[in-house]
Amino acid sequence: MRLRDWQRACLHQAEAQYRQGQRHFLCLATPGAGKTHFAATLAATLLEADLVDLVIGFAPSVIVADDIQAALAAQTGARFDGRLGARGLTLTYQSMLTQPEAFWSLFQTQRVFAIFDEIHHCAGQELADANAWGALLIANLQEQAAYTLALTGTPWRSDQRPIALARYGTDNVTCDYRYGLDRAIVDGVCRVPQLTLIDNDTIRVQRDGHTEHFNGLKALVDSDACRYEDILRSEALITYSLRQATRKLDNLRRHDPRAGGLVVASSVDHAQQIAGILLREFGVQAAVATYQERDPLTTIRQFKDSETPWIVSVGMISEGTNVPRLRVCCHLTRVKTELYFRQVLGRILRANGIRREKAYFYMPAEPTLVEYAERLIEDIPGNPPVIRDRLPGQVTVRSRDTAVSSSPDHGAGLPEVAVDLDASRYESRTSAPSNLSLAYDTCVHWSTRFHSQILAIHGLSQS
Repeated sequence: MRLRDWQRACLHQAEAQYRQGQRHFLCLATPGAGKTHFAATLAATLLEADLVDLVIGFAPSVIVADDIQAALAAQTGARFDGRLGARGLTLTYQSMLTQPEAFWSLFQTQRVFAIFDEIHHCAGQELADANAWGALLIANLQEQAAYTLALTGTPWRSDQRPIALARYGTDNVTCDYRYGLDRAIVDGVCRVPQLTLIDNDTIRVQRDGHTEHFNGLKALVDSDACRYEDILRSEALITYSLRQATRKLDNLRRHDPRAGGLVVASSVDHAQQIAGILLREFGVQAAVATYQERDPLTTIRQFKDSETPWIVSVGMISEGTNVPRLRVCCHLTRVKTELYFRQVLGRILRANGIRREKAYFYMPAEPTLVEYAERLIEDIPGNPPVIRDRLPGQVTVRSRDTAVSSSPDHGAGLPEVAVDLDASRYESRTSAPSNLSLAYDTCVHWSTRFHSQILAIHGLSQS
């Protein structure tokens, strides 16, 4: 596989800095840019130049560690399984905690090139401020490894701790090489993201005999009148999101039959709820990858090589997982950190060599997610247009210990979809509006219509 321009430039810079005595190199490259292939090629270069004896790769998950191992083997022709005769091995950060002393002694007796994928998982500049993984790196590798390569697409931590092995300037981490999303889009390395924010114009919450009115998800979430996780369990919200996403994916698959979609769920039962809606409402048998499945890693690998349209996952297809055929994603997880948001988005950005190809990302217009989306757009030159797509319909949401009432004078003539947020007994039905009011503590009423706001990249994307 040929090196991309950024990979070649970064490789030459890293090799030059290593030869000049700088032992640690930090590469920031946008998710989906091809960091694994770059790292494997750099490792092969150092081995061929007899600058190192062994290569050891660390990754946040088994599937990513396996990808690094395969890339190293492809570039060098050697084995990296840790057995006799191998030129190294790959392992997860979690498995570092159980490595024997003999493993760590390799960094003292051999010239080891250590690769750290998604280094932001390891925190600490000193043992005093380090997490468990960062402490191991500081104690056993920082001064002992011949050379290190730290890779990240999101160079920060949600807990604001410093990243292990990184250098810091006044405020931010100092990267030896940067390859941002703006350059990756221009180069055709990453797809152009189109972000769709899903909202509802008028929401009523009835509680203890009182009614509150909200003009969107932002107002509702800010009020704490309803848990965000309950909103995500709304069958109406899930169905609307999936309808938009499946329409988009169906259109893409007319030209690219292998194009796939990812739904990121909040929990195992939420994933099963989503998979059930995909089957019942859209006739799609989705793959499901959660820790409770028998062999989720095999499920992900099989999906990667198949033409199955959708996969639903809870935290197993996020950072570093390479499934290039993914082009559509529904973000329906309760995790609301910017790091996770960008890592999930990165799963659909990896291009297949086609310039100006698009990726489509659907998410509720929850205020922190909207902030992340707007910040992402700001990273790319140009003012993105905002397009509103309004669909008629009256949606009623009901959860455990909550109920919904509707009146015939509000949204008259529009279909009503009653939604039970309790995953154990949710149902979907169509009926005329009624005066029905159930005796629960809290009522949440989604009125008039869902709508979506599309954030696209100005000059690079069109709706």
